[in-house]
Amino acid sequence: MVFSTVQEKTNARELTLSLLERLFPSNLLNGVGFRLWDDTRYPKDNVPASTTIVLNHPGALRAMLLPGTEVGLVEAYLYNDFDIEGNIEAVFPLGEALAERTNGWKKKLDIARELMRLPNQQNPRISKRGAARLSGKTHSIERDRQAVRYHYDVSNDFYSLFLGKRMVYSCAYFESPDEDLDTAQERKLDYICRKLRLKPGQKLLDLGCGWGGLVIYAAERYGVDVTGITLSEPQASLAQQRIAEAGLQAHARVRVQDYREVEEWEQYDALVSVGMFEHVGEKLLPVYFERAYRLLKPGGVFLNHGIARRAAEKGWDPQSFSNAYVFPDGELVPISTTLRAAEESGFEVRDVESLREHYALTLRRWVANLEAHHTQALQFVEESTYRVWRIYMSGSAHGFASGRLNVYQSLLVKPAQEGESKLPLSRKDWYIPG
Repeated sequence: MVFSTVQEKTNARELTLSLLERLFPSNLLNGVGFRLWDDTRYPKDNVPASTTIVLNHPGALRAMLLPGTEVGLVEAYLYNDFDIEGNIEAVFPLGEALAERTNGWKKKLDIARELMRLPNQQNPRISKRGAARLSGKTHSIERDRQAVRYHYDVSNDFYSLFLGKRMVYSCAYFESPDEDLDTAQERKLDYICRKLRLKPGQKLLDLGCGWGGLVIYAAERYGVDVTGITLSEPQASLAQQRIAEAGLQAHARVRVQDYREVEEWEQYDALVSVGMFEHVGEKLLPVYFERAYRLLKPGGVFLNHGIARRAAEKGWDPQSFSNAYVFPDGELVPISTTLRAAEESGFEVRDVESLREHYALTLRRWVANLEAHHTQALQFVEESTYRVWRIYMSGSAHGFASGRLNVYQSLLVKPAQEGESKLPLSRKDWYIPG
């Protein structure tokens, strides 16, 4: 839309400021400010904002809020109707406050009338990647392949810019809040191996191994024979390359395979699943745990590491931004649901540990790394894709920090004959090097 008069531009500015004052009173901003397309600021005080929401054209607020959906709001960011400068995590409490202030259809209708007075203007929604378009039955093997590849087959080089040297795409394990990411990620890998109590010569299966970080670490440091599986061919290719570079081909390998396709019954001393569990789906939890149970030798252990939602929070939302642009068909279930399904499949639950704060710290480091490599990232992905990861990781950091999200490591045992667990009486070997 082209403005024909100065007055039309002025009207759009004044209406935008009026709406901002109504929707975002200064007492709710907490260091967040707005800058309009003509450099007008809201609020008008001289206190510098740590985070600035930049409205890039006179129709920006309409493009953001009139759809009334999470996807519509985020798409306005992805396609640059507005931008976010500074600490992006700070905008999420503001979004929650907005939802409370506009709760109820009468309020929504009133705000919509005002938004429609703004220019009907938005930037083109053009992207090579776009929103996910999956086909087939939900959580069938073929559809899960599509979902996994949508998220992970973006670019190995893109992921390498923010994940750290071991390319581990799950929460690290920090000794202190200011510890560096690579040190904390290596500690997490070692912590998992200690929980599994791995010994030389044992066989380990990694369900959803990503780029092979744990596969390589366990084979190299603990002398076990490791098989990793993933549905992403680029992940498997890079993992195999890294295994070869480490000279571990005789002890480690990665296959492109679904967990439901593994049939090596009772051949593994230990199983591990880190960051894959969210793709399984609540209805398939019995299949997932029954398969894991059959793959383990009697007395074997299974460490299941996965994100969970609070029981009071709503379940899978097919209309969410995450389902559209991040993890299509991904589902988070309460830890109580997970443990029940594991027990019903025959497992004994031996330990459950929350690493919630560790994931918030990890995600903040990933966001900082991504932002620091913005220009390099655009060599591998479009701006809109870069923004998908920036906003989803920042929103996830807020989710873990606020407690709306959690992540648990559950240690499960397949009891041996007559119920023997074959586990020591204490956990001291997890924390004290042997």
